[in-house]
Amino acid sequence: MPLVLTEEQTLLRDSARGFIAENGPVAQLRRLRDANDHDGFCRELWARFAGMGYTGVLVPEAHGGLGLGAVEAGVVMEEIGRQLTASPFLASGVVAATALMRAGSPAQQAEWLAAIASGERIVAPAFDERSKHDPACIELRAQPAAEGWRLDGAKCFVVDGHAADAFVVSARAPQAPGPSLFLVPADAAGLAVERVAMVDARPTARLVLDGVALPAAALLGEAHGAAAAIEAALDAGRVAAAAELLGLAEAAFERTLAYLKERRQFGRAIGEFQALQHRAALLCTELAITRAALVHAQQTLAAGGAEAAASIAKSRAGSTATLAVQEAVQMHGGMGMTDEFDAGLYMKRARVLQELWGDADFHADRLARLRGY
Repeated sequence: MPLVLTEEQTLLRDSARGFIAENGPVAQLRRLRDANDHDGFCRELWARFAGMGYTGVLVPEAHGGLGLGAVEAGVVMEEIGRQLTASPFLASGVVAATALMRAGSPAQQAEWLAAIASGERIVAPAFDERSKHDPACIELRAQPAAEGWRLDGAKCFVVDGHAADAFVVSARAPQAPGPSLFLVPADAAGLAVERVAMVDARPTARLVLDGVALPAAALLGEAHGAAAAIEAALDAGRVAAAAELLGLAEAAFERTLAYLKERRQFGRAIGEFQALQHRAALLCTELAITRAALVHAQQTLAAGGAEAAASIAKSRAGSTATLAVQEAVQMHGGMGMTDEFDAGLYMKRARVLQELWGDADFHADRLARLRGY
């Protein structure tokens, strides 16, 4: 398949670029951060974002969504990355929606996918329990109870969990052959949600489940058979996070190029200095290679079996974004270190996204295992 956007995908990109740049620029993130806003994102913008149909990009048309794929979701995520727009789309519209599409019953999908597509409800995935991403490590216990299930344990780094209406929670029963997935309402008795501020000014959450009683209908899919759905949801999130990383990397690069052409030293633009030209050329090449890896992963994800491609895209995007933001700070000199300049905001977001659902080391190890090493 060609590693370029179709005409329809290009139109979606142009629409998302104009809308997000106008309504959710970097300045909005600064305002939310400085006000210590509890949600960490603008509810009014989220409603308008839903009105444009972006929240339901992945949701089937039967449930009120657009019924598109990973490429289209990535197009939206890139524009979010360009502007550092705070939005629950990644957690709710991509990861949680994918988990529900893969494991949810028709009744669960009818209720929750429609609500996700309309933006009326935010659903957050809760898979991690350690400081480093390790989805196979599940200590949260799921015990069969008289009328359903009882959950006990904790989850951390729950993206947008502080503002979620429900959670997709992975759990494991003692001696069970595999994990299970549960849909847990945010107001469930015994569930405590702690808001945690991240370095990039975006809140996440820690969950503590102390004897949370759930009906049998809260189980997503088959008991002890959720491993494939969890990996599918995580890979969808990894590829979407890679798209956000690429978007912010390209924005940082564009700002740096503009500065190299404007800043003058010793009577000439600093962009005329060969050393800076070499560094800019290297970054431009890295961005092009990363885009090819990302589009391949998006296309592979739509066709199924994208584990290796997702890991390559997430790892490369993290490394490329790190290079882009570091070069932005260094080439801007002293002012690149100040809070008034946006490079620091891009750097902090890149650092958080790098860790989210597996850093470069995690995905290098995963890729080696997938290839039999």
